Amino acid sequence: MPSEDEFVRRLETKVRTQLSGQRVGYLLGAGASYLGGAGYPLAFQIWDVLKDTLEDQHRRDIQSKLDGGADGIEQALDLLDDGGIEDLPHRHAVTDALAKHFTTLSPPLGHHIDFLKRLALRREQDVPVFSLNYDALLERAATTGRVRVVDGFVGFEHAYFAPEVFLQRLVTPEQGRRFQQARQLTGIVHLYKLHGSLGWYLKDRTDAYRGPFDAPAQRPATRLMVPPQRRKAADTTAPPYSNLWSDFRRHVAHGPGLLHRLVCIGYGMRDEHVNAVIEGGLGRQDFTLMVFAKYLTDEVFDRWKVHPRAMVVTEDRCALQGEVGVGHPDLWSFERLSREV
Repeated sequence: MPSEDEFVRRLETKVRTQLSGQRVGYLLGAGASYLGGAGYPLAFQIWDVLKDTLEDQHRRDIQSKLDGGADGIEQALDLLDDGGIEDLPHRHAVTDALAKHFTTLSPPLGHHIDFLKRLALRREQDVPVFSLNYDALLERAATTGRVRVVDGFVGFEHAYFAPEVFLQRLVTPEQGRRFQQARQLTGIVHLYKLHGSLGWYLKDRTDAYRGPFDAPAQRPATRLMVPPQRRKAADTTAPPYSNLWSDFRRHVAHGPGLLHRLVCIGYGMRDEHVNAVIEGGLGRQDFTLMVFAKYLTDEVFDRWKVHPRAMVVTEDRCALQGEVGVGHPDLWSFERLSREV
């Protein structure tokens, strides 16, 4: 029977090999923005952070569902949602409060700068990064670190959403001996924010635009941020989310532009509309899933550990292509992985 040390060595070697392979994409969850408490709150912390900033009626309604047994703010919002076309105001109250809180935070950018700079060294034309987070850590890190990132918007003060930019390629002219040649630029990060973002707004139900990350919402425009609740699965079928999710499926499950590896960092693997796309990828013989999270529930860990083309790394246990072993002290963390990708 292999020793614990041998299992960890094999795990680290396999992770290193996969991260250095071709056609790698990344999926970031809240754990990638937490930064050991110096960044943004995790999902289970959101209610404690927001409850005192909500109007009394909204706070009482949500708290009553929590007191009645709702498992966190996500389920509480579900219970308050009647499923109609027009969602109830609790959702927008939570979204606005979350945005206001995020704009008061100034997390360090160093690890995200390292992450982007390493991705920019890759030889592929584009490097897909899918994010489930609302914060602007990657965008601010790109500016500070001078890394080219495409996020689907074009323009300046009120940039408009133009999903075709993800399909465009940049070239640099080079003077050859007889004629001018064009060298295609590589390592351009394509950022797909699947649940929206700070600074994203929808005006007149069809006009998606991006403004300053710390600006208040200008009514009647509404924030394009999908708070944690089941309605987010339905919202992702409307623009601009539909374009972003189509690209996610295109990279993972259906093509063209298929990835060979998807690296999930800080994502608890509990959003079924996300997991359905990942399951589609695991149906391919040339696809590997890598999950890095400090903690996963027993149900989640058991679901993914059995896949022969999956690796799961947490603090207390790991799985290597169906083999379960001990946990790893830090390989699950964004801080460590930002130096490994």
